[in-house]
Amino acid sequence: MKKENSAIVILIADDDEEDRMLACDALVESRLSNDTYCVTDGEDLMDYLRRQGKYIPPADAPRPGLILLDLNMPRKDGREALREIKSDPNLRQIPVVVLTTSKAEEDIMRSYDSGASSFISKPVTFEGLVDVMKVLGRYWFEIVDLPRQEARG
Repeated sequence: MKKENSAIVILIADDDEEDRMLACDALVESRLSNDTYCVTDGEDLMDYLRRQGKYIPPADAPRPGLILLDLNMPRKDGREALREIKSDPNLRQIPVVVLTTSKAEEDIMRSYDSGASSFISKPVTFEGLVDVMKVLGRYWFEIVDLPRQEARG
């Protein structure tokens, strides 16, 4: 039975404009109708989640139900942002899927130690990315139960 997933916001944190665009296109191609927002680094991500700076109006920063997080970003990298998210009682229940070019065992171990829900190495082809987004969408929005977004924040 398909759950209603269009209300669940996906937040993509990635400094690479092309990767953000490809991820959004892959979400559309995989038929996910979720609203998607993007931030460009870990500082921007934390401002979004805490509704600070340019994200003060709630309409500009709806609470995500899922974060797709790149590890290698400027200013504050994904590793630092993940630790901050998972140490914040108001944010820690948001699932964070690390989606990165890294395949380093150390990054995988540290991501899970820091509270990542999943670790996925970015596929090299667009078709591979679409396949990943289809699986992510099915898993996160049809199979698992997520906390209601309005429950916090």
